[in-house]
Amino acid sequence: MASSASRLTTANPSQAPSKRRVTRPVLKLSHITKRFGALVANDDITLQLQGGEVLALLGENGAGKSTLVSILFGHYTADAGEIEVFGKALPPGDPKAALAAGIGMVHQHFTLADNLSVLDNVMMGSEPLWQPFSRRAAARAKLKDVAQRFGLGVDEHALVGSLSVGERQRVEILKALYRGARILILDEPTAVLTPQESEALFEVLAQMVAKGLSIIFISHKLGEVLRVSHRIAVLRGGKLVAQSDAKQTTQAQLAQWMVGHAIAPPQRHPAQSVGAPVCQLHGVCVGAGRDRLDHVSLTLCAGEIVTIAGVSGNGQVALAELLSGTRPASAGSIEFLGKDWRAHPAQLVALGVARIPEDRHAVGVVGDLPVWENAVSERVRSRSFSRFFWVRRGAAHAYAQRVLKAFDVRGAGAHALARALSGGNMQKLILGRALLHPDSHGDHRTAPRLIIAHQPTWGLDIGAVAYVQEQLIAARDAGAAVLIISDDLDEVLTLGDRVAVMHAGRLSAAQPALDWSREAIGLAMAGVAHEPAGLAA
Repeated sequence: MASSASRLTTANPSQAPSKRRVTRPVLKLSHITKRFGALVANDDITLQLQGGEVLALLGENGAGKSTLVSILFGHYTADAGEIEVFGKALPPGDPKAALAAGIGMVHQHFTLADNLSVLDNVMMGSEPLWQPFSRRAAARAKLKDVAQRFGLGVDEHALVGSLSVGERQRVEILKALYRGARILILDEPTAVLTPQESEALFEVLAQMVAKGLSIIFISHKLGEVLRVSHRIAVLRGGKLVAQSDAKQTTQAQLAQWMVGHAIAPPQRHPAQSVGAPVCQLHGVCVGAGRDRLDHVSLTLCAGEIVTIAGVSGNGQVALAELLSGTRPASAGSIEFLGKDWRAHPAQLVALGVARIPEDRHAVGVVGDLPVWENAVSERVRSRSFSRFFWVRRGAAHAYAQRVLKAFDVRGAGAHALARALSGGNMQKLILGRALLHPDSHGDHRTAPRLIIAHQPTWGLDIGAVAYVQEQLIAARDAGAAVLIISDDLDEVLTLGDRVAVMHAGRLSAAQPALDWSREAIGLAMAGVAHEPAGLAA
């Protein structure tokens, strides 16, 4: 249980997004317990949310945050405990009751129809099917009123597909407020925003809180948690282990509460020795539409990490798939180790190209296959694991055990199904498969020649993030060329020896990390060309 230093104290408005007055609780969760078989996902959690308050909810993956929110929404029914909203009991297991009580949620991945207008998206699902005609005039007036009251200006006639990511998020918030939400849950709200869009969001949240809304703010970014919240609650292992006023804690303390021990903050580790080019792209084009590459040129050298920032959907997927051999180029040329690029994925793996895909669940592993099969999946036809079309199970099992040990994959053995792994352990499995060569001996790791890491720490808790980043730095120091594509600007600036930005399929020049500021990266993510510090007037 938390130490006395973590007990709730009076909130300090100077740290919070707006001043607030002390009010009665608008939400009370009392002794919430939820079990899934032998797993206790929520263990006797009691928590309150005050009117006009931003409460940050923190915890590692698997700490119980998602389960608690799902109980609040009625998607799960608690085994014990009760919930009150505005002084009234909330019926368990009833999502409609939660919405009617004034609870709304903005998910990390937007649920909008690109081919419909803002007004149509906001109205969708808000009118009964038996109604003979749509009351668009009344809906338009209500939307304008909500947008004006909360400072959420968006063109109601615009197609959602034409909006920026920040504008789409405003539409999601408007949807919740249009339906009468007075308690708003934001799940990783800045994950796909530029720094400027994040600041604009924080200003909007301050206005919303000033108007009396209450917010539960879920994020892995500890800096923005301290920037936005009045109060912070931390879950670990299904238990509520700490509550604190945001003004009276630090990122280091939050990290320690989350993982149970101190976590060293990430530090820059510049490349010591940059070698010859490993991979070079010259004017490469891929596909069309939003996810495309438009005459992209890039050089990746041995012993160096190049990080790429950008709002999701600007060509990052196309670049990662191109370098993984799963998508062909329509124009331009690629060289790998001085020779023409071989695009077949199996050939690239054999040549020393390793990939860490963006979606660990859908692409990184096959959840219904055991861990050992996932460990060898990308090399199953190699001589290390097969002979005459028969899998060498002994060799495969031995390699899987080496990966589990060397990369500290916990929670399931080699014969367990991969879907039983937590997000962090699943990412460690993928990382080990990419970095640990089957022909190396003992725990010695033979680094691949080229590593393509797309969102390598997305959605991971702070402990798993530190581990994954350490392994990528170690691979670079062992001589690999590493390309990291990330939405996390802290990760981009901390790990990158050189940094580039993608926007609308175009890639800026990769410049030394010290030549970039967060503001400059944010502008480049929005399409404003960046001028290196050394060339500025």
